Amino acid sequence: MSELSYLLDELEVELREQGYWNDVPPTPEALASSQPFAVDTLSLPEWLQWIYLQRLRALIDAGLPLPTGAQVKPYAEEALKFEQRPTTPLLAIIDRIDRCLGKT
Repeated sequence: MSELSYLLDELEVELREQGYWNDVPPTPEALASSQPFAVDTLSLPEWLQWIYLQRLRALIDAGLPLPTGAQVKPYAEEALKFEQRPTTPLLAIIDRIDRCLGKT
């Protein structure tokens, strides 16, 4: 398993452990947002679950090039700064994914 695949699995586990994971997908309209991080229609955890994880896994599975220079952590820090749950582990995983994608 590649380093990125491992990190994506870690991200999913952390989202589940923190109670962010949702079994009900957002509406198709919410998923079709053209805004960065779908800020107008999804929370950060929703975006991570329904767009980020799925797209990166699809690229890996298809053997397609991965995005480079990802900078998700700064947005995640801002989006999560008022959360009442611990965010340090989640932010650490996002940072590692950013760094991993910076190598591709």
